[in-house]
Amino acid sequence: MPLMPDFELGLWNAWILVLSFFLVNVGLTLIERKFKHKGTRPDRPTYNEKEEKLTIVLMGTVIASFIYSIFLPLKLGTAWFYAGLSIYLLGMIFLTVAELDYVSNPEDELLTKGVYYISRNPMWFGLFLVLFGIGVACASLIYLLCALVFIILQHILIGAEERWCLGKYENAYREYMDRTPKWIGIPKSEKRNSEA
Repeated sequence: MPLMPDFELGLWNAWILVLSFFLVNVGLTLIERKFKHKGTRPDRPTYNEKEEKLTIVLMGTVIASFIYSIFLPLKLGTAWFYAGLSIYLLGMIFLTVAELDYVSNPEDELLTKGVYYISRNPMWFGLFLVLFGIGVACASLIYLLCALVFIILQHILIGAEERWCLGKYENAYREYMDRTPKWIGIPKSEKRNSEA
């Protein structure tokens, strides 16, 4: 896996996977707006100054990776491609199921069912798998690095979401944090951390 893969415009580049992600994401967003919020803007977590700066870096990383995908050829017919495509599809499924679980849950109730039963952050985990899968399918260390930067920054930024959930759901969310890991595959530690 070379650090700098060939840059070429082509039909069989990673942009196909990114476009598929966007189309599914737009569809899910439309479903959410139609059924979940009915035209009102839901309350969202507030970020401190450091988190706002990290959010800009996070969004820049994601946008740069999507632009990079235009010039990044897929390694069709290789083990890299099939492994990456499998990871990508798993991420898309995970992301879709998490979004549908979110939409079907009443707004005033804490969501702990479906994939939220096994992870407190299944949407972010699904997006990480999408990015990671694209990096593997293209055998691109740069794209894999973007996926790694994404998950590290998201891990930090989740603190704001969890503070917001603790404020809104109080003890119910604290109990949820105690029994459900932040990420799939990362077991819960014995230490209780209310700012996890």
